Amino acid sequence: MRIDVLTLFPQQIDDFLKYSIIGRAREAKLVEIVCTNFRDFSKDKHRKVDDSPFGGGPGMVLRPEPIFDAVEAVESWDSRPARRILLTPQGKILNQVIVKELALCPRLLLIAGHYEGFDERIRIGLEPMEISVGNFVLSGGEPAAVCLIDAVIRYLPGALGHEQATAEESFSENLLEYPQYTKPREYRGMAVPEILISGHHAKIEVWRKEQATKRTQLRRPDLLDNAEEK
Repeated sequence: MRIDVLTLFPQQIDDFLKYSIIGRAREAKLVEIVCTNFRDFSKDKHRKVDDSPFGGGPGMVLRPEPIFDAVEAVESWDSRPARRILLTPQGKILNQVIVKELALCPRLLLIAGHYEGFDERIRIGLEPMEISVGNFVLSGGEPAAVCLIDAVIRYLPGALGHEQATAEESFSENLLEYPQYTKPREYRGMAVPEILISGHHAKIEVWRKEQATKRTQLRRPDLLDNAEEK
């Protein structure tokens, strides 16, 4: 897979992507990630990419020209078709279903904005998939891009080293993950549940499913509602 990120702050994303699972996936050539500064495509002598909004109002709005030029240039660098994604609080909330879908794409092109927002013609002309990472506003799209990249890479074959790992994580079946324990068996009066050290794997699986369901009912009942609607 190839992931292109268009951003005003490529170093901010590059620094995060050097480590842990993402860093190992890049070293293993499971994914190629290229960050491009769309300021490089500005025709302004000061490399300006934003301007004040028509009609007045606070903040600055990203101009369409450098975004269009950057997208078209970057897409020409690789023959694989790119799934365009605009990171915006107005988009669909990112969830595991969307993550799995994106992990099947040969190439993603993420547009991480900044300032007050995007000129609407970017949405109209480029027709990107619009994604939000939550019902809150960030200073820029870079943290959202990193969240999406991290989530997607976990589904690439070989990225985690254990193919069952993603199947047992939170949200995999509209359930939160069951409680996990490791050594020591007792700590400050808190003991590991006996079932987990019983060696009865079938019973352990039943216990884990029950615990995952109870935890979801308590903490995220909306997930169970969504599962029933499907």
